Amino acid sequence: MPKTVVVALGGNAIIQPKQKGTAAEQRENIQTTARQISALVRGGYRVIVTHGNGPQVGNILIQQEEGAGVVPPMPLDVCGAKSQGYLGYMLQQALSNELKAAGLDATAVTIVTQVAVDPQDKAFADPTKPVGPFYTEERARELEAAKGWRMKEDAGRGWRRVVASPDPKRIVEAEAIRAIVRTGAVVIACGGGGIPVHESAAGLSGLEAVIDKDLAGERLAQEVEADILLILTDVEQAAINYRQPGETWLGTITVAEARRYQAEGHFRAGSMGPKMEAAVRFTANGGEFALITSLDKATAALAGRTGTRIVP
Repeated sequence: MPKTVVVALGGNAIIQPKQKGTAAEQRENIQTTARQISALVRGGYRVIVTHGNGPQVGNILIQQEEGAGVVPPMPLDVCGAKSQGYLGYMLQQALSNELKAAGLDATAVTIVTQVAVDPQDKAFADPTKPVGPFYTEERARELEAAKGWRMKEDAGRGWRRVVASPDPKRIVEAEAIRAIVRTGAVVIACGGGGIPVHESAAGLSGLEAVIDKDLAGERLAQEVEADILLILTDVEQAAINYRQPGETWLGTITVAEARRYQAEGHFRAGSMGPKMEAAVRFTANGGEFALITSLDKATAALAGRTGTRIVP
């Protein structure tokens, strides 16, 4: 039976540094990404793709703010759904074209995905995830008063809205995703970490939060019983003592070794930290192995020639 790999795409797969994020730029980057992913399908893997949406949902929030006097602005969960839809459309079109050009009898499909979180998660009491545009302090205070937003100063660059980033608990559409993957289609799901929702006796309801995409990808990989979690970022391998004396690039490491490096503080919260945590969770919970590498090294890493591989 073909092995299933969940591919978690970093932001550089869709918007490169210093780009504005135009539709043309994103399409060009996604085309390159689609070629890499189609190579995995040609290699015999069943593939599920998840991706970031930070710049895109930030731009959508700017559009909401600027257009608020003309049309009603949408809440954060709806903005996340918007980004899932348009990025999924671009990815599935590019992937379907690449698969067809390779002579493969496969297509790509996007599922707008909801992810259940605990509304009592401690992240809701202390929101830390910046989203959307920068504001002056005066405007930030106005928004706090008018909308109840939490606003914080961001590294001397201005004030931004901060929202909770709770831990993902369940992928609502996991069974549907699993069924579609069995048909041989490439499934695009959990874009931007998925839409955070609260499950109650009354049903599902959206929450003002942003889930980390790597942790959501790991939860997705667990629930669809994937064999491999492949986290693609802008470096070929993870490192300890990164950009410091004693910098060491990591090849194959065990879960225990990774946990020790985490405890020693080698992986920063805003970059490699959630990627390593996702890799460790996946392997510790029964996955065959997890890989962290760069987009252009995906097939080489799966073949064991590069990347950081986390094994039991």
